[in-house]
Amino acid sequence: MSSLPVVAQPVHRCAALLDHLARRMRVRVESALEPLGLRPRHLVALTVLRDHAGSTQQGLSGMLQIDRTNLVGLLNELEADGLIHRRRSVEDRRRHIVDLTPLGSERLAEAEFALAAAEDEVLAGLDVAKRESLHQLLAQASNGCVLDCVRAAVSPGPSCS
Repeated sequence: MSSLPVVAQPVHRCAALLDHLARRMRVRVESALEPLGLRPRHLVALTVLRDHAGSTQQGLSGMLQIDRTNLVGLLNELEADGLIHRRRSVEDRRRHIVDLTPLGSERLAEAEFALAAAEDEVLAGLDVAKRESLHQLLAQASNGCVLDCVRAAVSPGPSCS
């Protein structure tokens, strides 16, 4: 077996470290959300609803890039837990408007607090300045693509092409 020459390559490669860090973050985030009865997909939906109050189910389907059948299942779970409320649109009775309930807003705030603690734990080896540098480097490494965190959280594929 012949080996290819390595010419003008950086001394260190980042892929394995990034993968390891992402796995650690994912595991920690999932464990932080579990006591709140949430999964990452619930968190994403609640965040979108906070930022886009009064969205239609069809609009949510587009924003979350999830098919309507899967969205209905997700919304059923959130509604059963009292985190969202669905109502018929006054303008078009065929449409449902979805809003966070006060409990949903409270649970989202708790989740965001838990996520901050999880990130602090995983990134404990970095001070504030280094975390900001990491954020800037990751944004730059994404090739200037506007990150769509919702899409990234609900689909396994890349959000930029």
